[in-house]
Amino acid sequence: MSGPTSLRAWWAQRSPAAGSAVMATGILSVGLHLTGYEVLSRVFLVLACAAWAGLAADFGVRLMRDRERWRAEAGTPGALTAVAATAVLGTRFSALGRQTLAEALLALAAVLWPGLLVEAVRHWRRHMPGAVFLCCVATQGLAVLGATLAGAEATAWLAHAALVLFWLGLVLYGCALALFDLRQVRQGPGDQWMAGGALAISALAGSKLVAADSARLYLWNDDDRGVLRSVTVALLALGLAWYAVLLVAEALRPRRGYDVRRWATVFPMGMTAAAVLSVAAALDVPWLKGPGRVLLWIAVAAWVAVAAGAVAAARAGIRSTAPR
Repeated sequence: MSGPTSLRAWWAQRSPAAGSAVMATGILSVGLHLTGYEVLSRVFLVLACAAWAGLAADFGVRLMRDRERWRAEAGTPGALTAVAATAVLGTRFSALGRQTLAEALLALAAVLWPGLLVEAVRHWRRHMPGAVFLCCVATQGLAVLGATLAGAEATAWLAHAALVLFWLGLVLYGCALALFDLRQVRQGPGDQWMAGGALAISALAGSKLVAADSARLYLWNDDDRGVLRSVTVALLALGLAWYAVLLVAEALRPRRGYDVRRWATVFPMGMTAAAVLSVAAALDVPWLKGPGRVLLWIAVAAWVAVAAGAVAAARAGIRSTAPR
């Protein structure tokens, strides 16, 4: 009986930031789908769904049985991974044609988003770690899923709501950047990559808004479309610049060993790849597909490395909590 007891004790110690593992796995599923690796994409989707289900069950149990701890964790930026992870999974299910399921996930993420966002903002302070950018990531995750469903279902109001969330996400990015401790670029344990990941998901949202337009909807006039295209390109360029800066910082000061916040490194890597591939399709820039594929496989390699570290850390954690 010590095995299940040890497993429960280890699971109880998990960080709210563990949701970034679902985000990372889910966005790689999206990226692999965009590049035609459907079987591998679905493998990653199954893994992401299994992790999401476990975290969702734990979220519910803590809400019902341990309100004090739930409130404490809800006030951390990492709690917003619940919104972002749900939105990423919804986006992937929409690509599979499962629009009803995607809509349900959008509704769930939309219900969670305002409360968790307000709690996170209430705890803002100066010199924040990279997790502060999750306020932008969660908001843009809703924009991505809303725009994706608007295009799939020809629903104009969803596209307009997604546009509002898109601009709000950019405002939140600016606020987060003002609070971000730039020393984290050199010293951060992994979540500093969210500084670039937030821009990448913003670029993805922009590309989805552009792609949602059609003769059936006629969402944007020429001026609106031109602004969206320009802002999307600028966001992608800034996201790639952050990627380069963070990669150089990692090379100059390697941070070895597993940390759960390393999933917040994999997610921006995968999101940057997905954003490049989506922008290439939505804005008709075919030469971006090659770099997008390269970035995607770099992200897959990072996922494998972090997953191996997570398994080793889990084994060690379970052994350390086993009765003696």
